[in-house]
Amino acid sequence: MLSSLLAAEPSAPTQTAPDFDIIVKGGTVYDGTGAEPKHADVAIRGDRIARVGDFKTAKAKTIIDATGLAVAPGFINMLSWSNESLIQDGRSQSEIRQGVTTEIMGEGESMGPVNDRVREHMLREQADIRYEIKWNTLAEYLRYLETRGVSCNVASFIGATTIRENVIGFEDKAPTPEQLDQMRELVRKEMEAGALGIGTSLIYPPAFYAKTDELIELCKVAAKYQGKYISHMRSEGNRLLEALDELIRISREAGIPAELYHIKAAGQPNWGKIDDLLSRIEAARKDGLKITADMYTYTAGGTGLDASLPPWTEDGGYPALFKRLRDPATREKIKVQVQTPSDEWENMYLAAGGPEHILLVGFKSEKLKPLTGKTLAEVAKMRGKDPIDTAMDLIAEDESRIGTIYF
Repeated sequence: MLSSLLAAEPSAPTQTAPDFDIIVKGGTVYDGTGAEPKHADVAIRGDRIARVGDFKTAKAKTIIDATGLAVAPGFINMLSWSNESLIQDGRSQSEIRQGVTTEIMGEGESMGPVNDRVREHMLREQADIRYEIKWNTLAEYLRYLETRGVSCNVASFIGATTIRENVIGFEDKAPTPEQLDQMRELVRKEMEAGALGIGTSLIYPPAFYAKTDELIELCKVAAKYQGKYISHMRSEGNRLLEALDELIRISREAGIPAELYHIKAAGQPNWGKIDDLLSRIEAARKDGLKITADMYTYTAGGTGLDASLPPWTEDGGYPALFKRLRDPATREKIKVQVQTPSDEWENMYLAAGGPEHILLVGFKSEKLKPLTGKTLAEVAKMRGKDPIDTAMDLIAEDESRIGTIYF
């Protein structure tokens, strides 16, 4: 009886399942390959792009009207310094809202490997963002971010500076054969755990102290794991072309692809070198080397105020630097070298064209934070002192590099 009643009920209309989860309709698609843009729809299923085409009749749970807008894959930030801010706030809104979905870290220094000496250094350098260092390797740091939750994809190069700090410390000296073996082993372990390759920032101590042969040996290990060498080269100014020659030599002798961070010719006297730079890169590529470059789209660079000082001032690390800056005789020696053009080191003070082009943006000390947003020239005038003396005073008082933008 019941079965016959149920059979008599009219059947419910069947609903067609949507073809996709999301369709982005009517936009101009830039697919990331360098191909010409085209008007198309983008269909997404789960967390993957399923198809690109014309989906006038297709159904989706969500339709996004992109008429008049550009549609592109997420951008990759090849030089991210969000390694601390992602600990503070994993949402990464400042990057995500610009379309950046992957952050690549490891320009010279990386968040691992960490031994007691490196851990002490990292803790001492913390400013507004304070955190425990609960990892010992770079891979563990990335897993730590993943466990805490981050909205972006993250990956990292191994900082050659960090490898050097682990084994040698902060002194200006070459590794012994035994130390070089230790450095190779650290690189091997991180590459096996998924690091992208070796990253350098060769204008800054203690990275500045590493000779080319040392970098080649580390890159040989990374090359065995299909890694890449990526470098803030030893010079972007007076010795720009020589620095490129070093990068090409490392690529050739280590058998590794190489990339220039933020390709540029810094300092007005060097602007004319850019054509020669590009020609040399093209020649290396025609010779079979995989040489690439990335760049940013503004005429300024962010680093520390200590980049205005000669590299020997940081031999022994930041505590040694602060001590030197409190010694009158040493200060006079530093001042002379900062004022004197030289090809021996990258003088950011002269490259910027003077203190009015040096903007102070990051202090550690609450006492000095009111100076944030002022130029070095403005602070020097406030204090009634020479700009170079003012720079040395500020670094010693703040006991930090002091975040700085050079224009």
